[in-house]
Amino acid sequence: MTPAELAALLAFHAEAGVEWLLEDDPVDRIAAFAAEKAARQANRPAAAATAPAGPAAASRNVPARTAGDQRQQARPQPSQSSALPAIPDENAIAEARFAAESARSLAELKTAVEGFASCNLKTSARSTITAAGSASSGIMVIGPMPSADDDREGLPFSGRAGLLLDRMLAAIGQSRETVLITTIIPWRPPGDRMPSGPETAICRPFIERQIALTEPRQVLVLGNFAARFFFGETGTIHALRGKWREIGTGGGSLPAMATLHPQELLTAPASKALAWMDLLAFSERLPKA
Repeated sequence: MTPAELAALLAFHAEAGVEWLLEDDPVDRIAAFAAEKAARQANRPAAAATAPAGPAAASRNVPARTAGDQRQQARPQPSQSSALPAIPDENAIAEARFAAESARSLAELKTAVEGFASCNLKTSARSTITAAGSASSGIMVIGPMPSADDDREGLPFSGRAGLLLDRMLAAIGQSRETVLITTIIPWRPPGDRMPSGPETAICRPFIERQIALTEPRQVLVLGNFAARFFFGETGTIHALRGKWREIGTGGGSLPAMATLHPQELLTAPASKALAWMDLLAFSERLPKA
């Protein structure tokens, strides 16, 4: 492969969540298989003529292992006893609620989330994603969960989707420096899968506490998952977008509007017109300069 093709392949594996190699040194599995097959064929007549029946014969007919196989076998295999003990979902939710409610500022909440260890998503993520930006405009932008770019950079809405979000904010006179940007789930799920119900329930106290501490005047919700999370409905983003709704914060409610996620707009550019309509409606409530 050319360097460009190899770089594209590695980027594809990284986006798919492949982060670990199985061997320290490369092993030619095709050559090893061919050698094992040739050895079996060469030994089969002699083994059939001279080997006695019973378990001992079977042990002598096992093909020789390659150096790579021996290294793999020598490595300690994970066992059930060495894994971290599983925490019941209800206990993890209670721990998350206590940690969130104990925070008296966004800085304290960031420390609490980074130190929280009762959600399995954290074990596979590289970064813990918390709120970034400023609440000076009274606007809070909330997405679903971190992407691979977010996980690498340690910031919400990185990469191409982040650049598109920057342009969307600029279109209504805002920027990353004037709004608070965050995600519902602090850790990227493996392979960018959707979070499970228990995982979402464990993370809920943290995002609700972020909203309570920020006290935004209005919230822009991005994508299917986030819209369903806050509105409690099962429709698609195309059914939930563009309408003002009230979301609960524990201490009251505040206006929120959902629109398409920047990643969805990159996949389906024709939907940008819908997002633009939503942004215009969202900006009508912004204080006039």
